[in-house]
Order: sequence, then structure tokens, then C-alpha cells
Amino acid sequence: MTYKEILHQYFGYDSFRGIQEPIIESIGSGRDTLGLMPTGGGKSITFQVPALAMKGICIVITPLIALMKDQVAALKARGIKACAISTGMSHEAILNTLDNCILGDYKFLYISPERLGSELFRTKVVKMKVCFIAVDESHCISQWGYDFRPSYLSIAQIRDLIPSVPVLALTATATPEVVGDIQRQLRFREENVFRMSFARPNLIYVVRETNNKEAELIHILNNVPGTAIVYVRSRDKTKEIAKLLTSHDISATFYHAGLKPIEKDERQQAWSKGDIRVMVATNAFGMGIDKADVRMVIHYEMPDAPESYFQETGRGGRDGAPAYAVLLYHPNDQTRLSRRISENYPSKEFVRKVYEKLSYYYVMALGDGEGCRYDFHLEDFCHNYHLPMIQTESALRLLTQMGYLLYEDEVEYASRLTFLVRRDELYRNPNETPDQETVIRTLLRLYTGIFTDYAFIDEKYLARQCGFDDARLFEALISLSRARIVSYIPARRTPAITWLRARTESDKLVFTPAIYEERKANYERRIKAMKHYALCHNVCRSRLLLHYFGEKQAAPCGRCDNCRRRLPNGLRQAEVEVIAQRMEELLADGALHPLEELGTLPFPNKQIDDVLSILISEEIVVRDGLSLRLTNPPSHSESPETQNSHHE
Repeated sequence: MTYKEILHQYFGYDSFRGIQEPIIESIGSGRDTLGLMPTGGGKSITFQVPALAMKGICIVITPLIALMKDQVAALKARGIKACAISTGMSHEAILNTLDNCILGDYKFLYISPERLGSELFRTKVVKMKVCFIAVDESHCISQWGYDFRPSYLSIAQIRDLIPSVPVLALTATATPEVVGDIQRQLRFREENVFRMSFARPNLIYVVRETNNKEAELIHILNNVPGTAIVYVRSRDKTKEIAKLLTSHDISATFYHAGLKPIEKDERQQAWSKGDIRVMVATNAFGMGIDKADVRMVIHYEMPDAPESYFQETGRGGRDGAPAYAVLLYHPNDQTRLSRRISENYPSKEFVRKVYEKLSYYYVMALGDGEGCRYDFHLEDFCHNYHLPMIQTESALRLLTQMGYLLYEDEVEYASRLTFLVRRDELYRNPNETPDQETVIRTLLRLYTGIFTDYAFIDEKYLARQCGFDDARLFEALISLSRARIVSYIPARRTPAITWLRARTESDKLVFTPAIYEERKANYERRIKAMKHYALCHNVCRSRLLLHYFGEKQAAPCGRCDNCRRRLPNGLRQAEVEVIAQRMEELLADGALHPLEELGTLPFPNKQIDDVLSILISEEIVVRDGLSLRLTNPPSHSESPETQNSHHE
């Protein structure tokens, strides 16, 4: 079948969007490929379609466990064999899954990056017929990316084991520096980048400065109809703001990583179906959310990186209709944002102290501990040693990046179930309800060995096979557990610490510049960029964001609060930007140009004069008598990245 036939048969679409098709053709021809697509651009299609057209299995590497489960369930629902390996699975379950991949039973294997370095996976992957490797959230491999994860560096080692297998890297947020680093870290044979403009013309960016964020939030939600997401930074704040909204008759609930899986599912489904209007959440909410009609994404507190802000706002308006991306700004936010630098990069002495206290916490002797894994309770640890929680967690992340520990703040242990009665006893239960009977029958059909040992179960898939929604299945499983017919252990999440190296003396910890000084400086640049975004009033907000991601020639959106702001001369900011851009293009060669040349521009003379005055006052243009020139004309030499890249 052709790619379009596969797209139609399995996914129900008649045509590809944006740069999906050229990316598919590139990886389908065996070329290492990097695809830059905005949130909601349809990244999954770019690896699912070519994999279905090729022989062998596609290995999909993603750090998003919830997204992994959702995509596996969706593929199974379409009749496509897919499986996943994530933290929390038993050794036997992982072994069985990998063996089935070797036998050719699966078309997709989703795996978390932490699993790539295991000896078991490395032994098994060389026996698989792999068509290509898809790397989602590929910016995580770059130390210059905003969400660097050391586990991603294992991907290059996997390439050594299966050198002929191409790689498809995908991301929605990457600066030009990160774009180059992704390709280097993944060992691309040649530079090969497909870019889709990050511009979202239907998103209306607004920064609302206020001394009362609560009142402003309520005002906005009361005056702009439609579904909304409100992002905050802490779990406690999600509950607090949701309570505030409901007290003002605004339908709301809250979401964060600490909720039980069934609570997450119930709240997400209620919001997706429109039963709840506003979701107040930390950044744990949003990955894989495909609700198209979100009309507002409101940031109650300032993010610390343009990358995360851009990704989160991109969850609004996926149906193409207008949507608002609102940042609430209080003058004190500047100080709070600056404070995050010391919180995220505590002193080296503090990091050494945390490492030493951790050794005491687990009674770890010098030279011991390599490979040991423990559940970890951050609050208990900080309470025992009188340590500040935010800086302590940052220290643990630094120790992870340095390679001494693996700190996982949300390790998921999959749901497990086993029968407590013999098979013949199942049919002698007079009190069995129809739902219980359906669940029992489905369990027997889907899982083997379930009478002798626990089996890991996927509730979403099980519910679909039963024809139930998630809540109905959960109630049936709980009732079977209460009746002592099954033992059901729901999924749980808990932090964990793994010692990657034997304990050493804390004063011998090695802080490389790339891990500490350079990353700290990069973080400071992101903080500065967010401050500039919030405080800038004379540049289109869409242009500010696109310029950050390397789109230097983006046109003003005409819709953000800055573009709609009317200046003292009567012009709107958007009009000023358009005229200024044309002037700068005219003077781009850096030479002196007669003043009268501006008369060739298609704008009224008064507007040209007003904008020229602005450019001269801002020292962008220099006037020399009756001649003009740019102060700093652009360089016309192209970088290798520009020359070798593919553009939409």
C-alpha cells in the first residue's frame, strides 16, 4: 500500500498535513531525519505510517508514559499490534514482551529512554528486525535543551548495536543550537532537517499585568467562553485555584502528577467531554491531550523557559478557530523568576551535602551501592536533614545529570491482578454480577498464568475489550477484589533513587562546566527571554517567540495585545512592524540610500515618516543628511544548517 492508502485505511485521513509527507518519505527511504513540528502538528503520523509500510518493528522512544499507553491502546484499537516497556514492569513481563518483538508479533515497541541502557534490552534488540527508531521529544538529548535527560544519550549506543537502522527524531521545541546538537548526539549520517513554521496564526497572545491575579483570572473566564486550561507551578496551587473558580460558579477541577491514575483518567475525561470547563494543572497535564476546542490557555504563573511556554500554549485552538494564550503578570514575578536560578542550580557545596546525606539516609558505605535501587520520599528526607525541598530536588537532578544517581520523581508501577480462586470455582458463584462476569471472561481470554501468579494488566485496554468506560471497569475490579475472587493492585507512582556508581566521598564529585556552569548560564538566558516576553510592549508577541526559535523573518500576527496597541501617532504596533520590516529590507545591503527611496514603499508618507522617526530613535537606522543606512545590516552568509536543511 502507498503511504496515503495506509493513512486512510488505519487513521481515516485522506491527505497529509504540513510536512508530514516529506518526513515520511525521508525516513521511508532510510535517511536519518529530524522533524520540527509545533504542538498539535501530527508527529505520531510521521512514524506510524512509514512503519506500517515497512518490514520489521519500529522502536519508539518517549519519556511520556501516559502518552505511550494512550498510543499503544489507540494502535491496538485500530488492529495494529503494539506494546510498551516502561518502569514498573516485572522482569518476566519485559522478557516476554521483548521475545514477542523478536518473533515478529508486534509492529511497534514503545520504550522509555531509561530502559535503553539495560543489558537485557541491548541483548534482545540485536535479534529484532528493526525498520527504524523514532525518538519523540528529541530535544531531551541536547544538554542545551530545556529538558535535558541523560538517559537519552543511550540512544547513540543502541545505534552502535544496529548501525544500519535509520533514526527519525521529532520535537516541537528546539532552538537552532539544539537542532544542530540533536543531529550530532544522534549521530546523523548527514544533516537532514524538515521544518514546519512554529507560527500559530489562530493563537492570540496576551500578557495581562495585574496586582490581583485571582480577580483577573475570574474576569477573563467570565468574559471569554469555552474550554480552558490554567497552568500553575505547584500541586497545592492547582487545588487552591480550582476551589477559587468553583466558588465563583466556574466549573473546574485540578490535575497534577500526584493524583491516582483513576483520578487522572476521570478528570481528564470529564474535561475532554465538556462536563468540566476549566482544568487547573501543573505541566504534568497536556502531553498527548488532543482536545481540539480549547479556547484559552492561561498561565497563572510565569514559566521559566520559552520552550515550555510555547508548548503549553500550543494546546489551545487545535481546531484552527481563534484561541487565547494569556500570561498573567504581577510586578513581583520578576523577582520570583530570578529566584528560580538559585533554586534550580544550588551551590556545589549544597549538592555535595545532599549526596552525603543521601548516603547516610540509605546507610551506604564508601565503595558500595552501585546498581542499588530504593523508593524515595523527598519530604521525609528533607525533614530528617533539615533541607529545603526545592533546592534538594534540584540537587538530585544535577547528580543525575552528573551520572552518580538516577532520580526518578514519578516511577510508575503497573497494575497487577491474580485470581484467588481456582478456575472451576469461578462458575459456582451465585452472586456474580453481569459486569463481574464480563470482566472475568475477558481476563481469562487476554492473560495467561493468571491463576498462578500476578499478571500486569492495562486497564484502558481491558475496559475497551469489556465495552466499559474506565470507571465502570474499576468498580468491577474493586468488587471482585472485595469478594476475594481476585487480588487487584492498582497502578501506583512513587519516586525512586538508583545508585549508578559506587558511593564516593562528596568532595570528589566532579562538576563539569557542561553540566553546571554552561547549563546554568543557558537557564539564565531562558529566564531573561521570558522576562523580555512579559515586559516587551513594542514587538509582536508571536514574533518574539518565533524569533527565539530561529524564525527571524516572521511577520507580525496582527492579533496579540502588542499588535493591537495603538501608539501616540495613531498607528497600531502591527502596522509599525510591517512598515519597519519593509524599510529594513530596503536598507539591508548596509549602503547609504537616498531618503527619497522610502517614497517607493506602498504606505502613506506620514506613516513612513512616523516609523522612520521610531527607527532612528531606537538607533536601528542612521540618518546622514538626506541619506539613510542600517546601523547593523544583516549578514548574508548562510550557515551550513541553512544550506543543508529542507524547508516546508
